[in-house]
Amino acid sequence: MDPMLEIRLDQLVRRHAEIGEAMAASGLSGADFAKLSKEYSELSPIVDGITALRQAQSDLEAAAEMAAGDDPEMKALAEDEAQDLRERLPELETRVRMSLLPKDEDDERNAILEVRAGTGGDEAALFAAELFRMYQRYAALRGWKFEPLDVSETGIGGFKEAAATITGRGVFARLKFESGVHRVQRVPETEASGRIHTSAATVAVMPEAEEIDIQIDDKDLRIDVYRSSGPGGQSVNTTDSAVRITHLPTGLVVIQQDEKSQHKNKARALKVLRARLYEMERQARDSARAADRKSQVGSGDRSERVRTYNFPQGRVTDHRINLTLYKIDKVMTGEALDEIIDALTAADTAERLAMAAE
Repeated sequence: MDPMLEIRLDQLVRRHAEIGEAMAASGLSGADFAKLSKEYSELSPIVDGITALRQAQSDLEAAAEMAAGDDPEMKALAEDEAQDLRERLPELETRVRMSLLPKDEDDERNAILEVRAGTGGDEAALFAAELFRMYQRYAALRGWKFEPLDVSETGIGGFKEAAATITGRGVFARLKFESGVHRVQRVPETEASGRIHTSAATVAVMPEAEEIDIQIDDKDLRIDVYRSSGPGGQSVNTTDSAVRITHLPTGLVVIQQDEKSQHKNKARALKVLRARLYEMERQARDSARAADRKSQVGSGDRSERVRTYNFPQGRVTDHRINLTLYKIDKVMTGEALDEIIDALTAADTAERLAMAAE
């Protein structure tokens, strides 16, 4: 193993022990104890991995010594054990290296999902609605709460755009690679000649931001209220409940009109605006950090074509990792989406490990 890595592992083990001793001593304030406890719990799985790796290395040395002895029976047993340990060591070392990779601080956040119809007219809007429902089903399968924020329908079952808050454990970690252009290839129901059309929808997944994360100055906002044009009953359509917020410094515009209450629509619009502003900051940070990277599994760029759903052939292809699944029905119901997400996550981890080794 790299000597510099060994030094780093020694430092982590020492720090873990120091924190344990400090926590056992009296005199710590509640805030100090909480801070140390958090660091200790974060270091514990890393130290457990280091301990397992070093124990295996020590056992391998002992087995090698025994294998060099004169007793034929003991020698055979020791050689078998040494072979098992040699096979386990790379996996243990990789696990330790993975535990040292910087974690995405946003992984445990809830997310705001936005899906917009792209090129393709009515067919694109229908596909956008299907994608929105795919994520809704996927959220249900994982036990997450899926709350639609604003849905702009086309009247024939399609969505011009739709947004939702997804709440649960590790939501952003699972969905962050979904951002980008999703393309569909199929024969529209309105196509008499049976010709395959290509349409697209854009997906954006943003970590939900709290007020403490993004400070929005009231003077930077222009807030317009107007009468809702969407469905929702008489009380929606006859009161000025719809809210449009324009963030003047960036030009971002958020519209909310699904709720009957102007107050609720404003709160929802501010939630989406905070998420968009936070995502802009996040993208700027990521771009700066990734300037020297040869490739990225998912940049989160909304203009990046990430996946194609080919219905005639029953396949879904993720272009970033060249993965193709011939189970489009299960992908669209959310059942097989984990297979794609797991592969994207593994590719991202492998890429970051390779970068860390350079």
